[in-house]
Amino acid sequence: MKILMVDDHALIRDALHGVVKKLTRDAVVLEASNCAQAMEAVASNPDISLILLDLNLPDRDGLSMLAELRERNPAVSVVVLSADQDHTSVMKALDLGAMGYIPKSARNEVMLRALQLVVAGGIYIPPEVLPRERLSQTAPRPSGGGRAIVSPADLGLTNRQLDVLALMMQGKNNKSICQVLKLAEPTVKNHVTVILKALKVTNRTEAVIAVNELGWKLPATPKL
Repeated sequence: MKILMVDDHALIRDALHGVVKKLTRDAVVLEASNCAQAMEAVASNPDISLILLDLNLPDRDGLSMLAELRERNPAVSVVVLSADQDHTSVMKALDLGAMGYIPKSARNEVMLRALQLVVAGGIYIPPEVLPRERLSQTAPRPSGGGRAIVSPADLGLTNRQLDVLALMMQGKNNKSICQVLKLAEPTVKNHVTVILKALKVTNRTEAVIAVNELGWKLPATPKL
């Protein structure tokens, strides 16, 4: 597995080496200290599977580079590593296609679990930025009081819609979901609309956050 680390601080890159080596024994780690070097590495190594990207780079805004990487290399997972962990920064990165957002202050064990989730096809969102207030609006409270427990069935989601949601959680677009589930695109669009309405969200990023909040275990689905 070939992994590219993009960060202008050598000490950060050195620290990440230990985490990456625990992620997979056969890891081939490449390094870049700025955006220009990173783009050269990507062009020279089409088999890169994972990019760890700092947003604060000396020669270019990290978010614009993230957008370009996702456009040029949609099959490559990009995980943001940043000292900024405010809700706005996380949402921007996820909206641009990041498969995870890991604060640099996170412990090595947390980083490792986050990367394992991404490699397995999930999206990692730091729990400290998850908005908790929407759960009280979405979830019906049990009659006896206490914390609400909401299942997909409580929100009226069908098994097929859960298949669609599972692929949305992997960052798949409508076209990819059509190919995996062998559904027509209008059908997938209808399922996505129902899912967003059920979760009381307006886009896919918010849907991912909502599912993380609810702690749902979604069905295993085939990958492209």
